[in-house]
Amino acid sequence: MKKIVFMGTPLFAVPILKSIFSKGYNIPLVYTQPPSKSNRGHKVSKSPIHKFCEENGLKVRTPENFNNLDDEKNIIEKLDVDMAIVVAYGQILPKGILNVCKKGFINIHASLLPKLRGAAPIQRSIMNLDKETGISIMQINEKLDQGKVYNQYKININKDDNAEDLSLKLSNLAAEKIVDDIESIFGNQKNFFEQDHSKATYANKINKEEGRIDWNDKAENIIGKINGLYPVPGAWFYFDGARYKILKASISKNSAIPGKVINDNIEVSCGTNSIKILEIQREGKKIQNIKDFILGTKIKKGVNLIDA
Repeated sequence: MKKIVFMGTPLFAVPILKSIFSKGYNIPLVYTQPPSKSNRGHKVSKSPIHKFCEENGLKVRTPENFNNLDDEKNIIEKLDVDMAIVVAYGQILPKGILNVCKKGFINIHASLLPKLRGAAPIQRSIMNLDKETGISIMQINEKLDQGKVYNQYKININKDDNAEDLSLKLSNLAAEKIVDDIESIFGNQKNFFEQDHSKATYANKINKEEGRIDWNDKAENIIGKINGLYPVPGAWFYFDGARYKILKASISKNSAIPGKVINDNIEVSCGTNSIKILEIQREGKKIQNIKDFILGTKIKKGVNLIDA
């Protein structure tokens, strides 16, 4: 049975590792990010991949980085590994390690490359109001998401999809397809193809400040931000010195001055049209649906959130 090293960290990677593991591949080693400490109480949290490995008896390594490159190369070389599968690992792999597997390092990237190279393709696809996205099965080289592509699979983005929903759909799609592609790569059934680098776009890492809502923007763009940044860091606004995160909203055709609360249900006018807030969270408080929220808030009809 072929040997595969897996490298991944978040929940997105778990169904993919589970799929490979369930097919009986020999997975002698899994790399994931080191356990992290929370800001409060310094509780140590292991990654979802780390937890899966412990539950299923898979050996784990959690290096902070690959500064000790020779050590990691020696470890993988001694395992005589056929292929490495990388899924949202969270570290850039140095060029010096990319030749230690017979079939190379294969990455599952959550976009239709060359579109949306980088750290946040799922969030950016929703924020860009894209109609479709997908996954790319590709070789890793020393340049960010610029390796040759083996296969791509498309899905539509529904208007109500948030980043959590779309992440699950793409993860399940990759889990469904990856085993056939592994077998196809081992069997040399087709060639990898070059990306059209002239059409490349980038999905830079999300900055928390990007979540601030500009009420002068179009309602559809604000909905894209709300859905694209759900659940973290979220789309938010300030009112009376407190930060409020909008978790769910819909578009309405009503309009007034941008930022103005149009009615008692906290429908807020935007640059074009308005949004109906459906779920909201004041900082330090629990998530509330809008019916519960309006019972105790000072955000009332007539308030302008731009001036608040």
